[in-house]
Amino acid sequence: MRTVDLIQRKRDGEELAPEEIEFLIDGYTNVDIPDYQMSAFLMAVYFSGMSDREVSRLTECMLRSGDTVDLSSIPGVKVDKHSTGGVGDKTSFIAAPLAAAAGVVVPMMSGRGLGHTGGTLDKLESIPGFRTDLTAEEVQKQLSELGLCFIGQTDRLAPADRKLYALRDVTGTVESIPLISSSIMSKKLAEGVDALILDVKVGSGAFMKKQVDARRLAQTMVGIGRRMDKKVRALITDMNQPLGYAVGNALEIMEASQTLQNAGPDDLTKLSLELAAQMIHLGKKAATLEEARRTAEKHLVDGTGYKKLKQVVAAQGGNAQALDKFELLPNATGMREITSPRAGYVSLIDAEDIGMASNMIGAGRAKKEDTIDPAVGVILEVKTGEKVDAGSVLCRIYYTKEDHVEEAAEIVEDAFRISGQKPDERALILEVVGV
Repeated sequence: MRTVDLIQRKRDGEELAPEEIEFLIDGYTNVDIPDYQMSAFLMAVYFSGMSDREVSRLTECMLRSGDTVDLSSIPGVKVDKHSTGGVGDKTSFIAAPLAAAAGVVVPMMSGRGLGHTGGTLDKLESIPGFRTDLTAEEVQKQLSELGLCFIGQTDRLAPADRKLYALRDVTGTVESIPLISSSIMSKKLAEGVDALILDVKVGSGAFMKKQVDARRLAQTMVGIGRRMDKKVRALITDMNQPLGYAVGNALEIMEASQTLQNAGPDDLTKLSLELAAQMIHLGKKAATLEEARRTAEKHLVDGTGYKKLKQVVAAQGGNAQALDKFELLPNATGMREITSPRAGYVSLIDAEDIGMASNMIGAGRAKKEDTIDPAVGVILEVKTGEKVDAGSVLCRIYYTKEDHVEEAAEIVEDAFRISGQKPDERALILEVVGV
């Protein structure tokens, strides 16, 4: 079996056999296949796609390339939630504690920021002392006691995915649906979950710009789960404007804390409650989805979800007081207001532009080795559909260094569209795919 032959066949749109997929993944993981050949294969997949059988085999090979987590000693259905990446998306800090407060076991494995989208681990690490590098023993103990932990991918969990992910980032193959699907699902299945809720973002601030592509991605991941005997449900949700008002690491922790105290933005609260309800339903803590929704809302209103997050922060070495006293979180030293050039209605807030501007002043990484500034970001003062006066504040940019602030401000200004007519209201949850 020769790598070049498999590259040529995939380039020409042929379906590879399971053993051929295994040959490629094992060879690349063991450094028998060089980067340049795997890059060529990834580009062939990008243009020619993969069959359901190929994607399932690719996922299986990646999850079997390293260790898998055994959570069978912990009673109950293990449910995780994953977002494909958005701007201002901090639902994990709200939905996961609400589901755990209802008795669901939630091993929340998260990632770091990619491109213009924020990373859950980066946001959590803005809490002083918070650790995401828990040992296997610590994970087991915390799940047994609290039913929730937030952890990163270890070097031994799906190492083939780690290598392929890095290569995709520099070869222009990130957006391939088979590659995205297998990457997400290999990590999630390796962590030992029984069920998974997916939040597939679509719009300007998402990797999937069109709903038809988001649907294909959702269907592909649900199909992988079904073939591996896992319950998977996907929500396709709008990401044409940032979720909530806050964009930036510590800023999003503040907003998540407010939301868990039932004082958050409507869109963030609505989506978080629905994701929590889906987790509660798949976790078999409610017989129907309607009952699960009532349960999620109860744990929001009575404060038990917020209490759960504080317990988890303390258990992972973080200062839980920072969720109440925001001065204990990293805070910016400078602020720049962006005002409306005219009166009218906010017809568009380009989420990708807001994410790019936030990253430009330090909230994200341009290169993997870059250091994140947890204090900086953007806070919106308006959302799409709201009426504004000329000169009224649209948003505020928070920064700690003057570098790139002017450029970021120009991008943020361009992100807003003001029109004379009120735009049609856009649905937040567009579709549900799966069980």
